[in-house]
Amino acid sequence: MLHIVFQHADVNVLKQAMELDESLQGEIFEIKDEWGVGPLKDLDTEEGWKARQDWWRELLKDSPYGEKIVDGIDDRKTVEEIKSKAEADSVQEVWIWMGQNQHDVTGYFWLMPQLKQLQGRVMILYLNNLPFINEKGQLFYPSAIHEILPREAVKAKRLARAITLSEFEVDPDEWKRLSEENALVRILEGGKKIVGKDASFYDGEILKNLTTEWQKASRVLTNTLHRMKIKTGDVFLMWRIKELINAGQIEVTGDPAKGWKEFDVKSAATEDKTETESTAVNNQ
Repeated sequence: MLHIVFQHADVNVLKQAMELDESLQGEIFEIKDEWGVGPLKDLDTEEGWKARQDWWRELLKDSPYGEKIVDGIDDRKTVEEIKSKAEADSVQEVWIWMGQNQHDVTGYFWLMPQLKQLQGRVMILYLNNLPFINEKGQLFYPSAIHEILPREAVKAKRLARAITLSEFEVDPDEWKRLSEENALVRILEGGKKIVGKDASFYDGEILKNLTTEWQKASRVLTNTLHRMKIKTGDVFLMWRIKELINAGQIEVTGDPAKGWKEFDVKSAATEDKTETESTAVNNQ
């Protein structure tokens, strides 16, 4: 059994679930890119792939991760390894674990055209509006695999089903649509419906966490990540903070080029903030 997840925190949950249930034993592969944001045009060409990598490098400048991290991430190689291992063992199943969020669902759509040759052996386990039990014994609806307990992951295996021939025909067309649309932000509107949005989609969330007092930009980032309902990554959000600074919509002291913790921010003039928030809402 080969497992595919889309978020690093999911890996540990599956490892613990395997300790509880040997029938889940298998190698875990992580698709590392954040397919919910960034350019998708012509990714089947080296030029298109490089354009996406260059976009990430620009966002990662001055981040704690460093722009060179991009060089170590190539999901294409991960998929080739999965296919190679599956083809070497004709009874090997591939299980895709997917939470109800745009990160996982866009990653799934990216995968589908590449796994078509394994049709009949690819399983999907999608936590789509399904209740689970948390640490307090309460029912809740997780949006990501890593939000469920390992013992709940063991129970969840009963939800796994084979991806149908029809899905292998239709879902690659959905990836083609997303690629041609090439929106910079993509969100999940329910089921597997992904909708493209403008780059400014999350700006309103950032502005809500600003005050008229100076705060560390890193604190604004953390508060925004914690409070926002539709999640995205910290790298993308920090890029948007810098873009709002460049547009004069956030005031800044310190030097953003020296790192995320090296500058403070606060709300710009009230009238500018009101206008910006209105624009952000309209874009959504």
